[in-house]
Amino acid sequence: MERAQTLKILNALAHGVHPATGEQFASDSPYQHPDTVRALFEAMRAVESNGAAPAARGQPAASLPGNAGSRWTSEEEERLAAAFDSGRTVDELAREHNRTRAAIEARLVRLGKLDASAVTTPLRYPPKSGGRSAQNNV
Repeated sequence: MERAQTLKILNALAHGVHPATGEQFASDSPYQHPDTVRALFEAMRAVESNGAAPAARGQPAASLPGNAGSRWTSEEEERLAAAFDSGRTVDELAREHNRTRAAIEARLVRLGKLDASAVTTPLRYPPKSGGRSAQNNV
């Protein structure tokens, strides 16, 4: 199977969608369980990096993407949300926005596009209960 097809299938499953039919899985489906979602995102990362070991923590600042730490503009947030809604992977979005994977995941959680339980990198500032979340946008 081609790598792109593998990523497409993993991405659909991670987002609770049947890859062949496009149907949303029921909320009690094993594919909707937080551990399953995390595992699927981790599998996507492994496939995207060709199985390379994840970068060590404490990497030097020179290896960070150019926009790391920069403020998000409303225009950039809109582009991020639209691209994510169209099926782009977190790693693709990180490259496109020149930001870290953690920054993309955190912003998607903040925008209500990704549930915090699906994040593969620890959130520095977890969402507050009762705040904006993916659940509120359904």
